[in-house]
Amino acid sequence: MKRTFHIKINVNGVWFEQDVDAKMTLLELLRDRLGLTGTKRGCDEGDCGTCTVLVDGRPINSCLFLAVKAHKKKILTIEGLEKDGELHPLQKSFIQHGAVQCGFCTPGMILRAKALLDQNPKPTEAEIRRSISGNLCRCTGYQQIVEAISAVGGDHE
Repeated sequence: MKRTFHIKINVNGVWFEQDVDAKMTLLELLRDRLGLTGTKRGCDEGDCGTCTVLVDGRPINSCLFLAVKAHKKKILTIEGLEKDGELHPLQKSFIQHGAVQCGFCTPGMILRAKALLDQNPKPTEAEIRRSISGNLCRCTGYQQIVEAISAVGGDHE
């Protein structure tokens, strides 16, 4: 017998109500139900970080986070960063610093970076590297990613 729950979540500033299976992940809800494919599906085991989103401002691996746990929470995906057609400063910085290579890890990296900068507007290189350590880049572009995050500094709202 399938158990379903009725949840209400705020995704990128918009409230949604959904009936979700008890085993549905937040990743499945975002991609398959809401069509927010900027959140990437990678390992489905929490190892790669490509599915990183912010839940109430905290970075989480959405492949491991059950959708029912998102009830009444605020979710931010990569699609929610741009405002009025303008890219977020982190997105601009990733482009300017060549930190976008194949692009698969980029949404998760940017959201992880936003969470860091929201807590610490002027992180050291070591703090940036520690923060993104759970997000894998197969193109080995970590130096450009670190530089892009560092360049944003306190200018990230």
